[in-house]
Amino acid sequence: MKTLLCAATLVLASCFALGQQYKLLWSFGGAPNNDGGLPVSSLVLDSAGNLYGTTESGGTIDAGTVFELSPNPDGTWLETVLYNFCTNLANGLCLDGQDPVAGLAFDQAGNLYGTTNNGGSVYCPITSFGCGTVFELSPPGRGKTIWTETVLYSFCSDLSGNQCLDGALPASQLIFDASGNLYGTTATSGTGAWAGGTVFELSPNVGGWTHTTLYNFCVNGHGRICPDGDQPQAGVTFDKAGNLYGTTMSGGTRNTQGTGEVYELSPISNGWTQTVVFAFSPSGRGLAIPLGTVSFDPSGNLYSTASEGFPGGGVFELQPKTRTERHFVFNGTNEGGGPAAGVLIDPKIKALYGTTVGGGSGQGGVVFKITKSGQETVLYNFCQQANCTDGLFPYASLIEDKAGNLYGTTKEGGANNQGVVFEITPNNK
Repeated sequence: MKTLLCAATLVLASCFALGQQYKLLWSFGGAPNNDGGLPVSSLVLDSAGNLYGTTESGGTIDAGTVFELSPNPDGTWLETVLYNFCTNLANGLCLDGQDPVAGLAFDQAGNLYGTTNNGGSVYCPITSFGCGTVFELSPPGRGKTIWTETVLYSFCSDLSGNQCLDGALPASQLIFDASGNLYGTTATSGTGAWAGGTVFELSPNVGGWTHTTLYNFCVNGHGRICPDGDQPQAGVTFDKAGNLYGTTMSGGTRNTQGTGEVYELSPISNGWTQTVVFAFSPSGRGLAIPLGTVSFDPSGNLYSTASEGFPGGGVFELQPKTRTERHFVFNGTNEGGGPAAGVLIDPKIKALYGTTVGGGSGQGGVVFKITKSGQETVLYNFCQQANCTDGLFPYASLIEDKAGNLYGTTKEGGANNQGVVFEITPNNK
């Protein structure tokens, strides 16, 4: 039995084929252009219909790239590498960042902002590759062709002994508020008992950007028990009232290690206060280990995914005020399994879209749709083609253009087994 996402009763949710259109836009890793490889991030669109994203590896130094895909009149796509990381190397550190695993964010002037999981200009006690950065990529001026990268912040700049008090290893996509401040998370370090990670803010000022830690996870914990959460892998999302919501992959309970939570950060006069909105059961009888960002529908209900449990993980709906939770569970086989990203909500048709890393007919993951009635449709099964040239293991969430087409990435597969960018047009559009 499956729990409906938006209804109060239980029904059997069926899974059936759909005649949607799948299109491979780009395969990474083609020689000799060193165009990047292993994309695990979601994409962003500009107003002209160009796609932007990052690759974790590849490029001229094999430290990752920022890329642009532009549509051609004949239906093909042109890729341009906007930046190769680790082109500023000193003392064994990639000062400009290394290994971006998160998606990008645009400001109103057309600059791109993102994080790198490694690199930076300061010593990192966690890894010899650096503790990560926040960067800005600015488009070329008139008559120029090269984008300019600026590191806004290097993590572990606040070091005490072997502890990075300001956090380390950011893996999440950034978001802006209305004042131009940036928000994100680090997966580890901070001042918590188990270096449980942080939520941070970067604010622009005349001299650069100011880093502020909004919350340190596991600050109320001991050992591996972190009742306020531990190890956020995803970024944060604003609700309409200005509160921040996110997930942690572990913690959330007081007497055991915990298998993750949904949390809320609310602004107060002297900072932010944290509330555990929902803690996943550590007993093995429910969904567990959420890795994705959260999304809100127009009614204020919150949605995301959990990568494990029942047995293939699932999608959950949460009403923050009542803390009522409902979920759809993947079977780990034909329906997909192991989602690692959040979901895309389409209020026009009252459905949501997402990806799973595993399951499907080729066991390479799927793109799915779940309707308000709780019915799942697999829009695409990856690794249908020989050698998985159509893609394998989609780790990132989907985005949607104005026409209703969906875009995403897979970490592996493609012509060179270095990942792909794909487009799907559901047949109801």
